[in-house]
Amino acid sequence: MQFSSSKRWFGAAAALIGLCGLGLGAFAQTAAQARLDTVTISAGMQNIRAEVARTSQQMATGMMFRREMGTHEGMLFAYDGLAVRCFWMKNTLLPLSIAFIADDGQIVNIADMQPQSETSHCSTRPVRFALEMNQGWFAKRHIEAGFRLKGAPFAP
Repeated sequence: MQFSSSKRWFGAAAALIGLCGLGLGAFAQTAAQARLDTVTISAGMQNIRAEVARTSQQMATGMMFRREMGTHEGMLFAYDGLAVRCFWMKNTLLPLSIAFIADDGQIVNIADMQPQSETSHCSTRPVRFALEMNQGWFAKRHIEAGFRLKGAPFAP
């Protein structure tokens, strides 16, 4: 099969764009990612079913383009190391609250985030975990900084 030079150029350009897209993460994202594996986290008497974002691609995409999330559902971002973590809401359609969590499950701080905003919300100290829930979920349950979550991701 013979290709014209314009078809070859288009194919090479498409392949290059595809390869570049792998490094762009969230910038190339145009649809919600598939549901991720979940873990159960206990917040007092409440059980949270949290999808776990572990890879850089999963973390970059997060809750982007999702239109709904169950009452006791969330997304847990599980990083390898400690660092000050910052989040924004570009391409995220749902209002969310985020809890920044220490290794032992203690909530360091909580921030409310507005949909489609590029405002950064950061942990007040280095953490390994962040948990996104529907906005107001923590406040409605009187869960605030210092509260300890329990579950497999956190050290006993």
